[in-house]
Amino acid sequence: MAKVEWLEGGITAVPGILASGVAAGIKPGGKKDLALVYSASPARAAAMFTTNQVKGAPVIVSMEHIRGGEAQAIVASSGCSNVCTGDEGLRAAREMTKIVGELLRIPAKAVLVAGTGVIGVPLPIDRVRAALPKLVKSLSPRGGRDAAEAILTTDTRTKEAAARVEVGGRPVTVGGIAKGVGMIEPHLATMFCFLATDAVVSRVALDAVLRRAVNRSLNRIAVDGDESTSDTVAILANGLAETAPLERPGPALRQFAQGVEAVTERLARLLVADGEGATHVVEVVVRGAANRRDALAAARGVANSPLVKTAINGQDPNWGRIMMALGKSAARVAQDRVSIAFNDEVIVEAGVLRPGARLDRVREIMAASEYVLGIDLGLGRGQERVWTCDLSEEYVRINGKYTT
Repeated sequence: MAKVEWLEGGITAVPGILASGVAAGIKPGGKKDLALVYSASPARAAAMFTTNQVKGAPVIVSMEHIRGGEAQAIVASSGCSNVCTGDEGLRAAREMTKIVGELLRIPAKAVLVAGTGVIGVPLPIDRVRAALPKLVKSLSPRGGRDAAEAILTTDTRTKEAAARVEVGGRPVTVGGIAKGVGMIEPHLATMFCFLATDAVVSRVALDAVLRRAVNRSLNRIAVDGDESTSDTVAILANGLAETAPLERPGPALRQFAQGVEAVTERLARLLVADGEGATHVVEVVVRGAANRRDALAAARGVANSPLVKTAINGQDPNWGRIMMALGKSAARVAQDRVSIAFNDEVIVEAGVLRPGARLDRVREIMAASEYVLGIDLGLGRGQERVWTCDLSEEYVRINGKYTT
């Protein structure tokens, strides 16, 4: 297992990575709403996007640009997702990559673009166009926090992480920023997560590492069971660490992968902790499933259940709701084999309330900001986990007036 050394800062902790964030007037009140991440040298790149059949114009354009496996910049707007905006939206997304490319003197295809915010509203491209020169001019090796702030929508705080790991005897840095606290139950991506590293890594290996990391972290979180139309995860690898090229499976590639996974897991947990209206983060761990696939299905079923999530909010040890959620999942479940525990406090054995179960102790556990909900299906060796949060009245308030 690679030793992970956590660093201050986020994406700009990576050598050769600059970032910026400015206010373009997309959001009201002068809030930052335009972000840029830039590698001063050409970089290998990999990306993953929403599997929602409704995709934003930025996603469509970035899917085209990433095909070559290289990119040098990511430009992102917040406050308007540029989704369901037709040809006008596609032209706006392409113009953003073109202008940024010209200002940075790189090809437009080396620029990825992302957008988040209200669906169905045209992007105010005139304002964006006017702000892009300032955005590029503001690039700084200390600009990661500004970029992290500029991609926020209903988030209450920025999400940044950076780590150093030893890869083949040399230090390698991985850093990232993320956003997204609603429409979170992703499949193959999350809201936004932009990563960078100074590792020397092949296109194929980088893509494989990103997919594995996302699958183990960002693809294991749930806030409200909905999947965004704008989900984008991207990583730039500029090679400045001058490691031996990471191309084939082996110890060095595993060490690098562990570094990427450490950063994506930290960002994933930050996303859930800041879920819209959330007051609790719960790690749902399912063991004893017939196989890993069933374990994940069961964990997702519990993590996404509105009734389980409201019970978490009310600190109500209503284990019957957990049994219900397990039973309706796609996993094989034998109710007389199920056990349930909150942290180490077992409340259910063989599918019924455990004699002497300490419900008062469970309530105390549920009052904490974070705890583990452990479930054993008693059917095999499959194991998986999903991080979720509670569903509160504040979530309804935020989303009941999202466009107003």
